Amino acid sequence: MEGRYVNVVMSGRTSSLLLCEVEVYGTENLAFKGTVTQSSTFDNWETQHAIDGVRYGPDPFISPFCSGTAYESNPWWRLDLLDYCNITTVIISARPDCCHEETNGAEIRIGNSLENNGNNNPICAVTSDLLVAQTISYSCQGMEGRYVNVFLTGRTSVFSLCEVEVYGKLIVHRRKTFLRLKFSSSGDVAAESDTILHQLQSALGSHVSDFKLSWTQLPKKEEELRADKA
Repeated sequence: MEGRYVNVVMSGRTSSLLLCEVEVYGTENLAFKGTVTQSSTFDNWETQHAIDGVRYGPDPFISPFCSGTAYESNPWWRLDLLDYCNITTVIISARPDCCHEETNGAEIRIGNSLENNGNNNPICAVTSDLLVAQTISYSCQGMEGRYVNVFLTGRTSVFSLCEVEVYGKLIVHRRKTFLRLKFSSSGDVAAESDTILHQLQSALGSHVSDFKLSWTQLPKKEEELRADKA
């Protein structure tokens, strides 16, 4: 939807209107389309709980909505976006019940390498000052990468993430394909070169998008071809 204003209206009621937070995003959460893995898994705190769209639930032990690793050295969590993206923002949510140290101080790394499980990619931010039941947005200023790692480096700890949201846009890589065509015609191909390109454009248009046709070498008249052979 296009608009300058966002209104939240309690229509048809006489009441107070209480809003603890309003967040507005112009792009979709890329994390929903990705796949995830982590260094280990504690009980049923599965990796995908960090991209299930639920920041906070009633009790993460009764009904897990956070990811969590075992108690280990340098635990990590990784999102594979499955394509190259310009990432503008990463949003991290910590546990709502306790243990903010399980998330606080982690490095957010973005890049295209899987060296050291992706933990050697460039750093976007560190999750400092992240408290219990808190969600913080970190600006990555259009960093390019397929992988988003959250890495608790230099520590031996459980590592939990209740939600990881990634916003940005897909990088469109255009690929050029060259076709060599040979014509058999009784007409003057050289004189009708523009018409031939137009006809090809119309014929291919229903099957191929975003393309352009041009001659790398203009067709020669029949007498010119005979002269070349002579």
